[in-house]
Formats: sequence, C-alpha cells, structure tokens
Amino acid sequence: MTLIPYLFIRLVYRLTEFLRHWYLDSFKIYSHFIISLLEKFDRKLAFKVTIKYLFQPLYQDQTLIGYILGFFFRTARLIIGGIIYILIIAVAIFIYLAWLAVLPYIIYKIGYSLITQ
Repeated sequence: MTLIPYLFIRLVYRLTEFLRHWYLDSFKIYSHFIISLLEKFDRKLAFKVTIKYLFQPLYQDQTLIGYILGFFFRTARLIIGGIIYILIIAVAIFIYLAWLAVLPYIIYKIGYSLITQ
C-alpha cells in the first residue's frame, strides 16, 4: 500500500469516527442525562403516583371534602408537573438541535469565507 491511499483511508476513517462521536455518542450521553434529570424531577413531582391516587381522598380524609380537595389538588399537581416536564423536554430538544447544527454551521462559514475571498 502506498502512502496516498493509506492517508486517504485514514482520513475517511477519522472523519467517520468524528461524526459518529459527534452525533451518535453525544446523543447517547445527552439522552441519558435528560432521562436522569427527568427521573430526579419525578422523585419530587411524583407524577405516576399522583395519577394512581387521583380519585383517593387527600390525607385519607374519607369525607366528601377530602375527596373533592384531593381530586383538585392532585389535578393541579398533575398540570404543573406536566408543564414542567414539557418545558424540560422542549429545552432539551432545542439544546440538542443547536448542538447538531454547530458542525454544519462551522462548515458553512468556512466554505462561505473561502468563496468570498
């Protein structure tokens, strides 16, 4: 094998490894981070538990007031928790899409500066 084909093969290999690391590995790391963040928020918000006990009385108060207050408080907690989850997911998607756009933007700026000179 001569030098030029070897260098070309190494260049292609390094470029594919870089792209795999930039896009695939970063997605794995970032998605794990976001899922663990959502799990930490779920420990405070208890979304699944609140859904499970939505129609149960508040603090085991078996009166009509306990049932009504329990339903309204838990519904409000579900709405607030849902809004928090949606905001976290929306911000996470925006940040990741910005991360994905960095590399094409840099390549575009380099190409544009080469063309305009």
